[in-house]
Amino acid sequence: MKTKAEQPVAENTPVATPAAEPTPRAPRKPRTKKKAPLKVLLCASEAMPFIKTGGLADVVGALPLALARQGVDVRVILPKYRLIPETYRNSMEHVVDFTVLMGMEKVYCGIDTLKEKGVRYYFVDNLALFGGDQVYTGDRDEGYHFAFFCRAILEALPRIDFFPDVIHGNDWQCGLLPVLLRAQYAGDPRYDAIRTVYTIHNLKFQGLFDIPWLNTYLGLDNKYFTYEGLEFYGVLSCMKGGIVYSDRVTTVSPTYAREIQSAYYGEMLDGLMRSRKEALCGILNGIDTDSYDPENDRFLRVTYSADNRRGKAVLKAALQQECGLEQKPNTPLMGFIARLTAQKGLDLIERVLDDIMRQDIQIVFLGMGDRHFEDFIRSAEKKYPGRVAAKVEMNEALAHRVYAGSDLFLMPSQFEPCGLSQMIAMRYGSIPIVRETGGLKDSVEAFNVYTNEGNGFSFTNYNAHEMLYTIERAVGYYHNEKLWDGLVRRAMGTDFSWNQSAKVYLQLYQELAK
Repeated sequence: MKTKAEQPVAENTPVATPAAEPTPRAPRKPRTKKKAPLKVLLCASEAMPFIKTGGLADVVGALPLALARQGVDVRVILPKYRLIPETYRNSMEHVVDFTVLMGMEKVYCGIDTLKEKGVRYYFVDNLALFGGDQVYTGDRDEGYHFAFFCRAILEALPRIDFFPDVIHGNDWQCGLLPVLLRAQYAGDPRYDAIRTVYTIHNLKFQGLFDIPWLNTYLGLDNKYFTYEGLEFYGVLSCMKGGIVYSDRVTTVSPTYAREIQSAYYGEMLDGLMRSRKEALCGILNGIDTDSYDPENDRFLRVTYSADNRRGKAVLKAALQQECGLEQKPNTPLMGFIARLTAQKGLDLIERVLDDIMRQDIQIVFLGMGDRHFEDFIRSAEKKYPGRVAAKVEMNEALAHRVYAGSDLFLMPSQFEPCGLSQMIAMRYGSIPIVRETGGLKDSVEAFNVYTNEGNGFSFTNYNAHEMLYTIERAVGYYHNEKLWDGLVRRAMGTDFSWNQSAKVYLQLYQELAK
């Protein structure tokens, strides 16, 4: 939509002063048109409040709202999954339908839209591709689904009358966007003017597929399948495509941006990350402070604040009752909410659980994942009845209650690009215990008893006994009421909103759009 030019403002008539020369007029300023807002299209495979499997949805749900508050014409596009709640599906308006050429096949594509909290969302509709009972299938067809998604986005731009200054893709599902833009849309000035930003949320998941099979549908020249391009140890890496062909590459914390340039964290792409270090930056994610607000949380029976935490004690007792734990108000309750995988440090917990439980402590585990770790937390619950609770499920409401009802929050990750749970926990006054990696290092300041500074506890090495010692230290300080009160106040007062991070993204977009 074209922005109307600003109407010229009438000049004020100068007032004459007696016994003086007439005041000269100021030089006439040239009439200028009001500058059009920066246009950004955020592309992702999931976004709150429509569809969520992990932290990516939280980021793509919150960032556009913060950008819009700063005057950006930001829009979001994602697949129209059958799993999107019916209330949203029924609110969508159909914009257009067309066919997308995938190799020799013409594939149907519909574009639907709705506005949510002032932001325009578009949905790529193809029931055959996005109508299953899972967001991610984990099979070969997933490569085709998201190759179609990337091409559909580029084909949709003239049909929705929105050519952005910047296309911002997220994770491997959008990695082919900058590749296709450069390879197959060059020469059209509308597309040539678009700049690209690509965000790595987790380098481990790269979208690896067979080259000849997927290129049947992409139709890319063989020159794109070299070591310098999409080829990755004999297969096609969608993630690598986004890294190589985007104008700028970001990741979700400054520490993770440094870590992925090393062999330990680089997932065999560390050399590429070092070669693109001038285009790489880390921007710490924020959280949606409206959704995660202990003073206004729809999932809590009572609310509370940093200045009045009586409600937190009530919620702790309710959580103990809900999870079958002993009703002990003075025993620290530690929460753990995550995918149950080795990345999240569960192997460390498994190794020293008996040592942890020698203390007066309770633990609530919430999550699903590897069968081994699901069985581990279930066995821990049986071994320590009334002290350990295992909730093998994905339950948003219960997650809010765990954040609110826990005193400590354990997050001993092997690696963590950003992590949102430690930020959410602090907002609810649950003090994090983290390993110093990625966004955990950037967001948690270790408590210093001598200066009475810090908002959590941390340990450096991926070592079970370092974690154990840090838990013991935290439990010890929990019983010092004065120290603990100050620690909780600082944690709850830490600003993890998107405001600051959105400013950094805005500056990045503006630099590219010059």
